[in-house]
Amino acid sequence: MNIMDPVPILLSILLCLFVAILIYGRKRNIYHNFPPGPKPLPIIGNLHIFNMKKPYKTLHQLSEKYGSVYSVQIGEEKMVVLTGYETVKDALVNHADEFSGRPRVPLFHDVLKGHGVIFSQDENWKVMRRFTLSTLRDFGMGKKTIENRITEESEYLMKKINSYQGKPFDNTKILNAAVVNIIVSILLSHRFDYEDPKLLRLMKVVNENLKLVGSPVAMLYNAFPSVMRWFPGFLKTIIKNLNEMHHFIRETFTTQKKQLDVNDQRNLIDKFLVKQQEEKPNPELYFTNENLIALVADLFVAGMETTSTTLRWGLLLMMKYPQIQRKVQSEIEKVIGSAEPQAAHRKDMPYTDAVIHEVQRFGNIVPNNLPHATTQDVTFRGYFLPKGTHIIPLLTSVLYDKDYFEKPEEFYPEHFLDASGNFVKNEGFMPFSAGKRSCAGENLAKMELFMFFTKLLQNFTFQAPPGATLDLNPAPGITSSPMSYMICAVPRT
Repeated sequence: MNIMDPVPILLSILLCLFVAILIYGRKRNIYHNFPPGPKPLPIIGNLHIFNMKKPYKTLHQLSEKYGSVYSVQIGEEKMVVLTGYETVKDALVNHADEFSGRPRVPLFHDVLKGHGVIFSQDENWKVMRRFTLSTLRDFGMGKKTIENRITEESEYLMKKINSYQGKPFDNTKILNAAVVNIIVSILLSHRFDYEDPKLLRLMKVVNENLKLVGSPVAMLYNAFPSVMRWFPGFLKTIIKNLNEMHHFIRETFTTQKKQLDVNDQRNLIDKFLVKQQEEKPNPELYFTNENLIALVADLFVAGMETTSTTLRWGLLLMMKYPQIQRKVQSEIEKVIGSAEPQAAHRKDMPYTDAVIHEVQRFGNIVPNNLPHATTQDVTFRGYFLPKGTHIIPLLTSVLYDKDYFEKPEEFYPEHFLDASGNFVKNEGFMPFSAGKRSCAGENLAKMELFMFFTKLLQNFTFQAPPGATLDLNPAPGITSSPMSYMICAVPRT
């Protein structure tokens, strides 16, 4: 037979397609009572219906047709989407253990290898999270010691903003730097100058990676990892950036190891190194160099990105709504005057507190939430979810839930105020997620947001440059950040 004869080749292709469709059909119907969803196509699943730059928008829209628990398929993987406050809270809080897993997302697994705290699993995650929470508390999270650091850092930030003399500037780098210096003080007992080349480089590679992992290419990588690995440029860039950051961390802890004093543990790295020494006789090691590098990187990125992005949203919204900015400033004058803002002032500043909450809600910083997975077979709201099911508890649908927010599409601080102007909690407010995988640095972030925001509005009035258009549409990415904008900070006398 001629090896180039097209007939057997065509028959082989048809046979392969038949087998693939047969297997695909069986995989689709493998579970009874699985949540409903849009009909997937062979190979690509539901990928064709997604807004690839902002997939959370598609997921939110699909809930209107399929309900608060439904399924989608990306490539060959079925995922279950949970929408609305009631459903997401039910899963993450009322069924906390069952929904506390993390799925094996191909991109993050290939890059992080299961180390650290954010994308780790099972016992490694439990050990790293316990260590992280206890260490953050030990080094002042929610206490006066960290409050003093924020006060000190805010002075550096005011000085930097003053240097622009009211002229337009981009606030991204300086807000990133101010916020990251707080977590760096816990990680390394250190702060960076805002123009430090090492800091600027670290922030650059972090921001580049955040854009890449939130890009359409990343979605394709996770859908078709075995194919996408044949096109290594995307992954190579992410790994190159991550290696640069890991090299800095490795150098830092190598230096600290030489100076380590068990009786004087100065920061998180010191505490980790002490744990490492204590663990050595144990055959099951968790306090490894790989976990240390990944954990510090996780906390650096998480400690910088969400809080600084929220502040950027806050200043953009104050420019967009100057009447709200004036009301915040009036409350600052009444309660704080020219004194230093302190965390204790928050209880006497209901309007400012409401504005900050609404910035977090409207900004919708982590719109998809981080993915979860079921740790065991579970029947949830009448549906059967097998162990290991990839779960998307969609935070967008919570923060924009019409049952809890009167005007979800608008920036409306009254979502957190009663008729008398008192601050009221809103159950639908869940920017830090909930349950066992909720943000470990929530209390630190709340303190930073209040103290930096009030200090900024105490010292400056923020205005758009003449003729500028203020765009409230978020930029694409794994986090929902404002489009790049220029800002003028006019000193208040």
